[in-house]
Amino acid sequence: MKLNLLKIFPVAMAGLFIGNAAMAQDNMGQKPSFKTWSIGLNGGVLTGVSPLGGQNDFSNWKSSLGYGLYIKKQISPAFALRLDGVRGTVKGDNAEPFNDGTANVSPISSFETDVRYSATLSAQLNMVNWSMFNQHNNAQLYALAGGGLVNYETTTVANSGTSVSRAAVDKLIIPVGVGAKFRLSEGVNFDLGWTINFVDGDEFDGYTARGNNDKYNYAYAGLEFALGKGKQLAFYSPVAATYQEALDAKNTANALKSDLDAQKAENAKLRSEMADMLKDSDGDGVADKLDKCPNTPSGTVVDGSGCPLKVPAPQVTERVIVTEADRKVVKDAIDNLEFDLGKATIRSKSYATLNRVAALLVEKNFSLKLAGHTDITGSRELNMRLSKERAESVKAYLVSQGANASRIEATGYGPDQPIATNKTAAGRQQNRRVEFTLY
Repeated sequence: MKLNLLKIFPVAMAGLFIGNAAMAQDNMGQKPSFKTWSIGLNGGVLTGVSPLGGQNDFSNWKSSLGYGLYIKKQISPAFALRLDGVRGTVKGDNAEPFNDGTANVSPISSFETDVRYSATLSAQLNMVNWSMFNQHNNAQLYALAGGGLVNYETTTVANSGTSVSRAAVDKLIIPVGVGAKFRLSEGVNFDLGWTINFVDGDEFDGYTARGNNDKYNYAYAGLEFALGKGKQLAFYSPVAATYQEALDAKNTANALKSDLDAQKAENAKLRSEMADMLKDSDGDGVADKLDKCPNTPSGTVVDGSGCPLKVPAPQVTERVIVTEADRKVVKDAIDNLEFDLGKATIRSKSYATLNRVAALLVEKNFSLKLAGHTDITGSRELNMRLSKERAESVKAYLVSQGANASRIEATGYGPDQPIATNKTAAGRQQNRRVEFTLY
């Protein structure tokens, strides 16, 4: 029966699909640098006896030297394509009976087949990475199957002693094998393997009486040299890499939780400091920290230091006129107003322009509305509180500089009145503001 080379293609394609799927899973993260090309040199024994059974044309198969070379491309940790070349000699005779005790009645007493060359392309599947918790293992088992050509020349010796040599021929072969590989260093591996080569024909040993396709074996040992930079892809374990990524993700989550807890503690401290800074026990509009006359009776008109006014506040009988110069003083204060990050504490660089606003309020007896605004970052509750606290902080400072607290209104609007988009950093910066309105 003739062998069909096309039978190996579904196996090779299935291995290719599995290998690519494994690589795709590995590439979800950052792809490391791998060595994917390698060259192997080996030597071993060629025989015609197969432990898989089947009938043989000769009862006594002898072991002969063989040697080979291969080039391999590792496509994924589990799958590779391998191009092998082998040379050597396969021998056999009928000097002994078959294993079942029957004698071989063949007219040919012995043969010698010179394998001038064989060239096969095989799909290699790595079956086991022994250490599943190391990303780069040191040992593995593999299986391979493929197809190719063998060019051989056979010489037979008849029982009469006549020697006959046949011209060299090419035949299709299907190699099927297993092996074990051990990583000696990042660039060198020790390779042990065994391959059965099924020949498409019954003429490999020069005798065609039984009508069975011939086969021969190659058991070998050798060295494989990995080419390129990085680790060897063949010894890389995506399962171990995924496990490590899970550990890294867990550690990152724990670190983020610690940062969040620290931020919550900082926010609580900030709220406590702000409440202490804005505390107004007597309700006169001047914070306790700035109130030089605490416990003034309810309804008492006070000055910027919280003390009762010695003279009644003048009645405004004429229309208030706000000039362009007045507006510029307010605009400069807005442009230079800065707070500590996430807090209502005014930075010292803002004092100079705020002092000019306070002087303007005292000089012209203006009223002032302070409106605090934020972007949408953080919760709405936090933003409403922060915008109110920042407006109150500006009011407290102006009052400390002599402005009339009763003429200053401080309101917080949080993120409800944006003047720019919150989708960009520049827009969010514009939305974080305190507006001054003179009237």
